Amino acid sequence: MTAALTFAPAIKDVLSKPPSDVETLSMYTPNDDISAEIENFINNHHLVRELRANPDLSESRPHMKIPEPLRPHTLTGGILSGPGKIVVPPFSWSEKGGKSLVSVVYLGEDLCGHPGIVHGGLLATLLDEGLARCCFPALPSKIAMTASLNINYRKPAPSGAFVVLRAKTVKVEGRKAWVEGHIETLVGEGEEPQVLVEASALFVEPRHAAVSYALTDKASRTSSH
Repeated sequence: MTAALTFAPAIKDVLSKPPSDVETLSMYTPNDDISAEIENFINNHHLVRELRANPDLSESRPHMKIPEPLRPHTLTGGILSGPGKIVVPPFSWSEKGGKSLVSVVYLGEDLCGHPGIVHGGLLATLLDEGLARCCFPALPSKIAMTASLNINYRKPAPSGAFVVLRAKTVKVEGRKAWVEGHIETLVGEGEEPQVLVEASALFVEPRHAAVSYALTDKASRTSSH
């Protein structure tokens, strides 16, 4: 009960006034040389420049939308973030209407299942979250739960490396969305990336999501006056 009361203001805050995509881009500052180097590499990569030049894409850092008090209790946005792990908050680019998503992530050397090889469970988690985030805007209430997730591992994913997650929404029917995607290596200009793992998933919006969200939003707006 105490924990629920502690988190309640943060949950209310993120529902009533979450940071915008643009605001998340200025919410992180590297605090050591390694994270600054990783941040600089991403910002200067040709793929990132191309994504930022596309007017149909909205750039964000999704982990920065998690209220700070809740981050230590979230997986990729908290527990698995930091030195040696997901060193800097990933960048994401979402196409309008939930059609597609691209994310750039650096995976550190402390995320391994075998020495030097990123744990397959982490890759599955990244795909679960990335594919879900891709389709959210295409659903009526902009939220869904994973109903099924199928993973096919193609090549070992080296640790201490940059990867790209790509996802696309292939079908939407009412509260259901089908999404496909993969994680590939981040390569230099003119080089061919290698697909490391592929996934397909079905996401289902909770039946009463629209009602619950409307009631929560109304309550938060009423209490703020």
